[in-house]
Amino acid sequence: MAAYILRRLLFMIPTLLGIMVVNFVIIQFAPGGPVERVIAQLTGTEAGIGGRLGGGSGDFSAGAAAAGGSNPLYRGRQGLDPEFIKELERQFGFDKPPLERFGIMLANYARFDFGTSYYRDRKVTDLILDKMPVSISLGIWTTLLTYLISIPLGIAKAVRDGSRFDIATSTAIVIGYAVPGFLFAIFLIVLFAGGSYWNWFPLRGIVSENWSDLAWPQRIADYLWHMVLPITALTISGFATTTLLTKNSFLDEIRKQYVVTARAKGLPERRVLYGHIFRNAMLIVISGFPAAFIGIFFTGALLIEQIFTLDGLGLLAFESTLNRDYPVVFGTLFIFSLIGLVTTLLSDLTYVLVDPRIDFEARKT
Repeated sequence: MAAYILRRLLFMIPTLLGIMVVNFVIIQFAPGGPVERVIAQLTGTEAGIGGRLGGGSGDFSAGAAAAGGSNPLYRGRQGLDPEFIKELERQFGFDKPPLERFGIMLANYARFDFGTSYYRDRKVTDLILDKMPVSISLGIWTTLLTYLISIPLGIAKAVRDGSRFDIATSTAIVIGYAVPGFLFAIFLIVLFAGGSYWNWFPLRGIVSENWSDLAWPQRIADYLWHMVLPITALTISGFATTTLLTKNSFLDEIRKQYVVTARAKGLPERRVLYGHIFRNAMLIVISGFPAAFIGIFFTGALLIEQIFTLDGLGLLAFESTLNRDYPVVFGTLFIFSLIGLVTTLLSDLTYVLVDPRIDFEARKT
């Protein structure tokens, strides 16, 4: 097993390199880079850019305007000084050839140095660490609750296939799957967060402003109190697929010969279900864990972060992409990819825990 883990870890290096190469090449052809955005602001062709660039954008814009002259709009009509444009390119690092810039980026990423945000005037590592608690909270709790609900429910549906319980739960699952998570989140806000009915839960952040002043039991309660609505919105719309996958997997195993033989020997139904069927049926469910976790951890929570004012990694990556904040874009992309690869490896190792008969040492990759 150790040799297999080592091979997988080494294989992550070319995988990450390929991901970064593809995205770096795409960025080279993407219009409206940071230099063009500053020039558009100075020439008055992109109104309101400072308000969209985030925390540090206003200071940077003022500095750029000062470098361009006391009246940037007047200079824009006459044409910006080529020397000033070169200075902008130097500040953003675009004064070097693409290959050289890519090589510098890889050398820095090998040390986990992702540079500094163009517009927030902070290191990308600090930004990611600041947003990580929100994304970890959403990802872990949602995935945990989804699997804790889906697996027992899927098993119960498989055992009672075709019964009223199976039909009723299938109807509820289909309805929950059909309603988008963000729409359900709005419904929860209207119902429980000061909308038209009760005001039981907060609408902002993962903790209260006085959280640091609370005793540790109160801190835990406050944190969980803030997490109820966003986690509920994500879980309701996310457990349908896993539930049906678990049911179908168990139904497929129940019909196999080894189950018939085990029952013929007089084994208790619970032992047949959890001692024989469970290990084989769970393999396909576990295989979908990395995709489910990464989807919730990053992209799936974007709208939920917006609705509940949760400043997480998904929102950071989205805003950075819109603002062409390339250090943050590539930094979050690298982190997302690395976490995805590590999660996939952990999923493979979980296979062995579920079914010890699996031997990864015999595999070549």
